[in-house]
Amino acid sequence: MTARILVVDDIPANVRLLEVRLLAEYFEVLTATNGPDAIETCENGKVDVVLLDVMMPEMDGFEVCRRLKSDPATSHIPVVMITALDQVSDRVRGLQAGADDFLTKPVNDLQLMTRVKSLVRLKSLTDELRLRASTTRNIGIEELLSRNFATEETTPKVLLIDERKSSVERVKKMLRDSADLDVVGDPHAGFFQAAETSYECVMISTGFADFDPLRLCSQLRSLDRTRFVPIILLAEEGEEERIIRGLELGINDYLMRPIDQQELTARLRTQVRRKRYNDQLRASVTQTIEMAVTDGLTGLHNRRYLDSHLQTLFDRAVARRRPLSVMITDLDRFKSINDTHGHDGGDEVLREFARRLRKNVRGIDLACRFGGEEFVVVMPDTDGVVAEKVAERIRAEIAQMPFAIGSDGKAIEVTVSVGVSSVLKGVDTVAALMKRADLALYEAKSGGRNRVVAKAA
Repeated sequence: MTARILVVDDIPANVRLLEVRLLAEYFEVLTATNGPDAIETCENGKVDVVLLDVMMPEMDGFEVCRRLKSDPATSHIPVVMITALDQVSDRVRGLQAGADDFLTKPVNDLQLMTRVKSLVRLKSLTDELRLRASTTRNIGIEELLSRNFATEETTPKVLLIDERKSSVERVKKMLRDSADLDVVGDPHAGFFQAAETSYECVMISTGFADFDPLRLCSQLRSLDRTRFVPIILLAEEGEEERIIRGLELGINDYLMRPIDQQELTARLRTQVRRKRYNDQLRASVTQTIEMAVTDGLTGLHNRRYLDSHLQTLFDRAVARRRPLSVMITDLDRFKSINDTHGHDGGDEVLREFARRLRKNVRGIDLACRFGGEEFVVVMPDTDGVVAEKVAERIRAEIAQMPFAIGSDGKAIEVTVSVGVSSVLKGVDTVAALMKRADLALYEAKSGGRNRVVAKAA
């Protein structure tokens, strides 16, 4: 695993010590001796994890962390705060400043490396989501990322898997004001509940009498529905090896007993914030891809989707020797509708036509807005005779039922012309299929409109 780690400390000996450790694990290391330089490096370079000393002159580590986390350009970079102060209040203050983790000097080598590797994995996921979001949107990525993700306003739904009642009661008391907590004592039942419910964090105790908690962590990480749900391990003193193994398996964080309430709530908040951040990026990517293949006015697929999908449907029909038909529809004299009732009226007609079109075709049929007032329907497993009947049914319904437009619901007459073509046996192509349908539509328009014409149907 290769990554670029920024080490920030005003004492050169400390910088050198961490640098040697990280270079031995083949990480690329950058260094800074003060807060402003660290911020500038994060803004200008590709940094995967920041190891940040707390006690620095002029600008301490808490302030550096706050500035990094408040800037959308750097807020996604994981920050590990390192200090000689072993006080719960310092850890909580660092987590409240936005830090992703907190290590105390002298830093244990195994803990340092497993923490860094775990955060590098999270950073890689975030980078991939950011890249997809930025390349699928015309708007700037920073505008997207600067939105308020409502991390503080919404109470997170959390699952605690712990068989010890006394431990459960303590955690419930600690989180009564900061989480919607579900509790399961049996680890097997906990796995199924985590898979069936949308949790924003799962906390797993290590104190099971006859069950390995890391097996549960591994199972959650292997399941698609829980792969990205944060896992916090609640461990006992002396379980360092188990914690390190857990971090290698993909748990996100851990707490040592006795658990401090402030640290628990701060670490939980950190995990929920990162999950919501990545969930928002995934939703943005999904929404953008959907927008790219959907016509915004009618909700039907657009021509881009048709161009990419029609060839697949055509090839499948030819390979299976099954029929496939295409109809192209065009609203008659649509320009006069726009001229008389304005573009708002024309848009209402297009939306209503799309609704009726969708109602009259099957779920397996592909209905698209081809452009302007033209629509295309691709009908798998449909021969020309049936396709012509479907087209006639659509034409008749459009002609018989006036369209209501405007705030007063004024009814106007609308008709549609339709051209139909079907795949020919032997040599045929998508281009030829569409050309025949287009010629049939031209005949329908030139022959008086409000009619269906089929070519090779």
